[in-house]
Amino acid sequence: MPQSSSESGDGVRSVLRALDLLALFDENHRSRTARELIDATGLPKSTVVRLVSTLEQRGLLWTRGDGRLAPGAGMLRWAQLAHDAWQLPPEAVECLRRLSTESGGESSRIYVRQGVNRLCVAQHEGTQQLRHVVRIGEAMPLWAGASGHALLIGAAPEAVRGVAAAAGRGTEFEAEFAERVRRAEERGWAVSHGEREDGVSAVAAPVTDSAGRVVAAVGLGGPTSRFTQDRVSEFLPVLVHAAEQLSKLNFIGGRS
Repeated sequence: MPQSSSESGDGVRSVLRALDLLALFDENHRSRTARELIDATGLPKSTVVRLVSTLEQRGLLWTRGDGRLAPGAGMLRWAQLAHDAWQLPPEAVECLRRLSTESGGESSRIYVRQGVNRLCVAQHEGTQQLRHVVRIGEAMPLWAGASGHALLIGAAPEAVRGVAAAAGRGTEFEAEFAERVRRAEERGWAVSHGEREDGVSAVAAPVTDSAGRVVAAVGLGGPTSRFTQDRVSEFLPVLVHAAEQLSKLNFIGGRS
């Protein structure tokens, strides 16, 4: 029997709540108490207890001997799959390293699009003393930063509007953002200064699949003081070359 729209909505809501619970565990919070989960989510105690019980049954959470909750051993299977899917082939690793070296020691990174966010899936830390730190897997808004502009090259206008709307800055920003994406598409690369964080700049270019669709963005990021117009001009040839080489590898998302 097909589910009613109400049942379907309840199921989606439960899934989202369960994912929100899991998202509360990170490198700074490797374990949590049930009370912490209740306080952090604002959900009723009965709801959190039910979600925790379900996640424990599936091996995604585990209650330690001291009563604290931690990621369950069932996560290891998903972690291995994700590692296999997103681990860069040696050629891509070398490409990022070379990009960092040839840019004078700036940090090089690869981002992919996920909804209205972008996620860093790989990076090569630069050798400059002052560096901007980004964590692998960290979600950042797609509407801020050069990589976001590059990832939206070729996207439908309604998709670009949806990303801009997620910023909640009104119609003026939506028009401004659409222009940034248009400019990135025209140039084949994008540059940003202080869009996500004051004092941080970036330059990025799209990585495409065999059909020419943008599947990732490769970029350089660092302090705005080093990303002058002259230096960005010096970065561009090596950056665009790196994007072309990464596109030829066709590795984004892993291989079956």
